Parts: sequence; structure tokens; C-alpha cells
Amino acid sequence: MRYIFILLLLISGLNSGFAQQKRSEVQTKSSLAIRYYNAKDFEKAAPLLKEVHQLTRNSTYFRYYINSLISLKQFDEAETEIQGEIKKQKTPRPEYYVHLGQVYKQQNRNEEADAMFREAIDKIPANRGAYLITANSFLGWGEYGLARDTYLKGRAALPEESFNYELARSYLYLRNYTNMMEEYLNLLREDEKHLARVQSSLSSAMRLDIDDGLRDQFRGQVLKRIQSEPNVIGYNRLLIWFFLQEKKFSSALRQSIALDKRTGAEDGQIAQLGDLALRNKEYAQAQKAYEYIMDKGEETPYFPQAFARNIHAKYMGYTNEEDIDLEKGQALATDFENGLIYLSIGPATLNLVREYAHLLAFYLNDTEKAISVLEEGEKVPQLKPEQLGLLKAEMADIYVYAGDPWEAMLIYSQVIDANKKNTLGDEVKLKKAKLGYYMGNFSWAKAQLDVLKASTSKLTANDAMELSMLIGNNLNLDTTAVPLQMFSSADLLFFQNRSGEAMTILDSLAETYPYHSLVDNILFRKAKIEVDNKNYALAAEYLQTIVTDFSYDLLGDDALYLLAEINNYHLGQPEKAKDLYKQMLTSYPGSVFTEESREKYRELRKVYPDKEPENKEGLFERAIEGSEF
Repeated sequence: MRYIFILLLLISGLNSGFAQQKRSEVQTKSSLAIRYYNAKDFEKAAPLLKEVHQLTRNSTYFRYYINSLISLKQFDEAETEIQGEIKKQKTPRPEYYVHLGQVYKQQNRNEEADAMFREAIDKIPANRGAYLITANSFLGWGEYGLARDTYLKGRAALPEESFNYELARSYLYLRNYTNMMEEYLNLLREDEKHLARVQSSLSSAMRLDIDDGLRDQFRGQVLKRIQSEPNVIGYNRLLIWFFLQEKKFSSALRQSIALDKRTGAEDGQIAQLGDLALRNKEYAQAQKAYEYIMDKGEETPYFPQAFARNIHAKYMGYTNEEDIDLEKGQALATDFENGLIYLSIGPATLNLVREYAHLLAFYLNDTEKAISVLEEGEKVPQLKPEQLGLLKAEMADIYVYAGDPWEAMLIYSQVIDANKKNTLGDEVKLKKAKLGYYMGNFSWAKAQLDVLKASTSKLTANDAMELSMLIGNNLNLDTTAVPLQMFSSADLLFFQNRSGEAMTILDSLAETYPYHSLVDNILFRKAKIEVDNKNYALAAEYLQTIVTDFSYDLLGDDALYLLAEINNYHLGQPEKAKDLYKQMLTSYPGSVFTEESREKYRELRKVYPDKEPENKEGLFERAIEGSEF
């Protein structure tokens, strides 16, 4: 008995080894076959695909094999192979008639092709899976109308199956957006659980919408459904989603509030909408969202979050306003004070503490109270080094603003010592090095900056490199360091919100040293000052000069990105901003702004598509081949 058991184990092991060897062989050959197929080397792909199909009986490899034969114009062999597969089957599978029809079609034997396609549809067994496989076969050959016909026949033959999602996909490929939307809306009517799926599919569809037909009619169809079928809440949620995709936050909020008055359960959605508006610098809409939640009363679970975010949104709105109004600033300071009393100062409100202190010092010129607010924050028990460090770093910034650089230098050093293992340590090292630069200690500052070039924070490393190069390129060019000293003094005045004095120094520097290598830096600082003063058109002029005349220099990508941001958020030129973001991707692929530029370019391209080549048919075909349906 023992020997029999050992023999069985040996046989089992051998079988397992053979199976593993076969799997490895199939993987190798299939990988090589697909590589040849994708490279359109069909002579090498065809025999490998045939072998892999025989080993796996996977129908995808067979379709690739037949397509390879068609591409090689070996139509007789393709027909023979398909007929041979059909004869092997007790009940012929419809997709093989689809393949055969395609072989005929490629030879312009259109009547025979149509007959095969219709026979394929006629032979579909009465089950959902068979209809899906046959339709997918049609889709694989680009026969979108026949795929649609297959689904429609399935809907008639199987009353319990609607095929809404599948039909919508085929209508997209046919660019019949009206029927596509109807199918998606019917799917939502069946069950709102399909909402995420519909949203994902529509998002993909809109990327393929080269004719701008879908967006133009989307809202109309959804609104009509909302009016005719008010009980289907999914329609409302889909419309809100669409407005958010288009960044129409006012419309999205209006719809969300209307829906909340019906369901009473949209607080979370409205809070998220406020957060999204905040991230997109739509501060007024963010405030409206938070204030709506707050108006519902303190018993609302989202009330504390909305209360805190609303103050933050007000702060962001105020600091980005065209004209700084001191009365509004005082009112905002009162909101901060009352808010911190209501919420209490703790780990969750430290960001509000920092913003309140920054407002007091840099906008209301009350540095004494700002420091006392930060000191209250520092008293919160058991703060992590990074939390405490953020408060102290803000305090040091305020001392720089107030003209006490030595106290600032001491506090920066304390933060650095306590945060050696996180990115805050490097960020504050950069602040400390900048302070040395402001004070005219150029050699010391450059030594600190050179170390920071290796920072794990890409932004910190980039800023350190730029300032180090600024010092290095301009310190040894002349027998005097006066130009760099003037420039650093202007930088300090700009930091201290004394932009008028800073601009005076920059103008004097440009006039006294018109051919100095600091010219592009002077232009960039002037642009930053004008941005700070909300003179966006003038800032854009300075930046455009850098982009045109100094694109090769260190500030080229900084200027281009800031120019894109100004056009996007302040000058009402989103299409121009889109082109500038795209220019960032092509001109400065290694820039720290590349990822943000790519994301914003994609967002703007949804609303303002790039001009397409004349051959839209070919473009659409290529697009749908890569779609994720």
C-alpha cells in the first residue's frame, strides 16, 4: 500500500510538472504571437497564433489568426480554417459565421458576407451569454451596426434582458448619441446602483466626442427625463455629475440643493461639492455649499466640517480677491476668532490657527496678536513635531515680516532640529536659507541651498536649485555684489508685503544694469508682484516676455506655468491656458509643473477639444480601439 501511495505521488508530480511546462510554453508563444501581431508582422504572427489557439482553444487567438490571414490576403486559407472549426462543433457557434462573413467582406463578396452575418444572428441560442459573445465578435471586426442588431434581437428574444449598457456602447460607436443616452438613462431607471458605471462610460464617451455632439444634447435629454420621471433620482445625480465635469459649480450646487430638499440626504454630496469648488478656486460657490449645510443646524453630522471649511473658503477668497478690503479682513478675523472659540483650538483646527495668524500679520499688520494666536496653538497637548513645526514656521515667517530676522533664524533652527525625518525639515531649511539670502549672506545661503538640491521634496529641491543658481550666476559676474544685493532686498520687501518699495528697487536695478543676467529674474519678480496686486494682465505681459525671450533660461518653465495659471483662473482665457499647459508638456517634460500641467490640460481639453485632423473617421476608429469599454 505504501508503494502504491508513493507511485501515485510520483504520477501526480509528473502530471503537475507537465502541466506547468505546458502553461509556460503557451505563455511564451502567446506573448511572442501578440508582439508580432501588434507590430503587424502577420507572417510571423499567424503560425504562432494558430498554434496557441490549438493549445488553448481561446477564441480571441483564433480571431487574431484569421485577421492575420486576411491581412496577408490568404483568403482561401482563412475560409478553410473557419469551415474546419465549424465542422468540429456539434452546434456551430455564431461567432465563426461572423469571422467567415468578414473574410467574404474583405474580398468584396458583400452578398455572401451579409448572408453569413445574418446567419450568425439567426443561430444565436436563447441565452444572454451567447448574444454577448456574438455581439462582441461583431464589435471586434468593427461591425457596430450588426452588434446593435444582435443586442436588439436579444432584447426581443429574452424579455428579461434589456441589454441597455451593451446597446449604449454600440450606439456610441455608431455616434448615435441620442439613442446612446436613452439606453444609459433606461439603465438608471432600472436601478440607481448603475450610476457609477454610467458615469464612467459617459466620461469615456465624452473623450471620444470629436464632433461635440454629445455634450450639446446631454443636458437636454437628462432634463427632459427629470421632468417626465421625477421619481427617478438617478437622473438628478447624473446631471449634477455632468455639471461637475464641466466645472459648472453653481449649476451643480443648485441641482444638489433642489435634490436635498426632496431627499434630505445630500449633505455628504454637497460637502464634497464644496471641497471640489474649493480645490478649483471657486471660493464663492464653496462658501454657498458650506453655508447651506450650516443653515440646516448643528444637529447635521457635517456641520462642524462645513463650519471650519467655510472659514477656510472665506480666507482663500479674501487672500485672492482683486482688491484687499481692510473692513472685510477685520470681519474675517472676527469669524476666525469666533470659529476657534466654537470649534476650540486643537489638532483638527491647527490649519485655521495658522491662517488666522497669517491674516493678522500679513494683511492686517497685527504681528503681536498673530504671534499670540500661534502661541495658543503651541499649547495644544501632545502635538506631533510636524504639527508644532508648522506653527513655529509660520511664527518665524511673521518675525521676518516684522523685521526681526535673528529671532526668525532661531525659530527656523528649532523646527529643523525637531523635523529631521520629514519633508517639513527641508522646507524650513529652505526658508532659513532664503532668510540668509535676504540678509545678504550669499555664500552661506548658497551652501545651504546646494545641500537642499537633494531633498526628497521635488518642489523644495527645485526652489533650492533655482535660488542657488541665481546666487551662483550673479555673485561672481561683477567686482561688486550690488545688483544681487538690490535684488535680494526687493525679494525681502516683496515678502513683507511692501510691493511698492520692491518694485521701485527692481525698476532702478533694471535701469542701472540693463544688460545684467538678472533681467529675466527681474521680469519674473515684477510679474509676481503684479499677481500679488491682482494686476494679472500686466503680470501676463512680463511672463510672456520671459517665455518669448528667455525660454532657455532657468525661469522658463516657471514663467510658462504661471502664465497658464493666470489665463486659466484670472484672465478668463481657458483655451489659451490649455495651449500653454500643453506647451509645458512638450517644452519642459522634466519640470516640476509637468504633472499638474498634464492634469489641467486634460480637464480643459474635455471642454475645449483640440482641433482634430480632417480625417475624423480614422481618428474615431483609432480612439475607440483604445477605449476602456
